[in-house]
Amino acid sequence: MQKYYSLETAGKEADLYIFGKITSWPWNEKDKDAYGIVKELQELEVETVNVHINSYGGDVAEGLAIYNVLKNSNAKVRTYCDGFACSAASVIFMAGEERVMNDASLLMIHNAWTYGAGNANDFRKQADDLDKITQASVNAYMSRCTITEEEVKQLMDDETWLTAKEAKEKGFATGIMDEKPEGVSQSAMKWIQQRLLYGSEARLEIRDTSEIENRIAQKVAEKVVKQIKENSKEQGDSTGFSAFFNSGKGE
Repeated sequence: MQKYYSLETAGKEADLYIFGKITSWPWNEKDKDAYGIVKELQELEVETVNVHINSYGGDVAEGLAIYNVLKNSNAKVRTYCDGFACSAASVIFMAGEERVMNDASLLMIHNAWTYGAGNANDFRKQADDLDKITQASVNAYMSRCTITEEEVKQLMDDETWLTAKEAKEKGFATGIMDEKPEGVSQSAMKWIQQRLLYGSEARLEIRDTSEIENRIAQKVAEKVVKQIKENSKEQGDSTGFSAFFNSGKGE
C-alpha cells in the first residue's frame, strides 16, 4: 500500500510522494518535515526526481526549505499535482523544471497567516513580518509564472484556487497530464525495439511529442522489455528477439 509519504527509486529516477501535511512536527504517517525529506534525498544517486504532491500545505518555513532544496538539487526535478497542491505545497510545486498537473487537480495560493498575542506594537510588527514571509512565496511563484507580481499578489489576497488549465495559462504549470498534442500519436514500439537492440544505452528522441508522452512510452517499454526477456529465457533466447519478433508484434 502506498504510504502518505514515500520515496521510491527505479534506475536513475526517484519518485517522491508528498501526500500529507507539511510540518516541523511530523507526529503521524501523513506528516512530513523538511529534514526528513532532505535526509533521504541526500542519499540518492539519481538524475531525475519526480515529486508527486497531494497536500493542503502547512508550515511555511518547512515548505520553503523543501522548495529550495529541490530547486537547488543537481538532479532534474519534475513536480506533479496529483490532487491538491495548496498553500506551502503549491510553493513546493514551483520547484519543478517541469510542473505537471492532472486535469482533475487544483492549486491554491494565499497569503501567509498566523495566530497572535500581544499589544498593539506586537500586532503591527507581526503584520509587517507576515508581509515579508508572504513575499518569499511570491518570489517562488514569480520564478516560474508568466503573469506580473501584482497579479500574483492579487490572486494570493483573494485566496485563489486554480484549475489545471488556469495554472498552465498563468505559468504556474508547464503541462497537463491528460492533454493530447494535436496531430501527434505516440507509441512505445520504437522504444521497445531500441531497448532490445541497445539495452540501457538506448536513447530515442521522438520529435513532435511532449516530454510527458515520451516518458510514458519509455515506462511502458521498460515493462514490456522486462516481460519479453523473462519469457524468452525459457526458450534459450537471451536477447528476446525470437519471442518478440516471431510473434509478429515487432513488425
